Amino acid sequence: MSTATTKPTMKLADEVWIALAMLHRRYPDHTDFSVAEIMDFVANAKELRFLGHLRRGFYVHVVQHCVGNRPPNPARYKMLFETAPGRRRLFRPGDIYDPRRERGKSTPSAEELPENSFRDLLTWYRAWCSGATNRAQEDDPLLAIYGSGKHLWADEHADDYVERLREGWE
Repeated sequence: MSTATTKPTMKLADEVWIALAMLHRRYPDHTDFSVAEIMDFVANAKELRFLGHLRRGFYVHVVQHCVGNRPPNPARYKMLFETAPGRRRLFRPGDIYDPRRERGKSTPSAEELPENSFRDLLTWYRAWCSGATNRAQEDDPLLAIYGSGKHLWADEHADDYVERLREGWE
């Protein structure tokens, strides 16, 4: 009788993305999650039982390997975004990331997800991202004022406007 184990077919980074997508979908009022909340969810979520036991390396993927706005070490994924030290959310198109992660993967492809399981998360993610721009502008005071005042220089070039404002300065 053989006791050999089979190699997992899903990448660890995809498992991390699934877990965080499920958290975001379950708690839509949360903008991000602590690393401890993510790890606790993975350890206790019945929906993730297909993953089996928590694989070695899951934690470091949440902390470093999948985080787009951290230096790659060595993975170049950009599946998560660090909103504050120890806090993560899913990476969204338009988020700032380390340039060395330029071609890094940000979501699993449908083919990489288990048959008929979790593929709806990709649809949910696209909708979640499309609504994020409006929410970000409402939540961020600097983004909320984006475009305000443009009528002040609508009829002149921006350089001319600044030059006019500086007239009379000694």
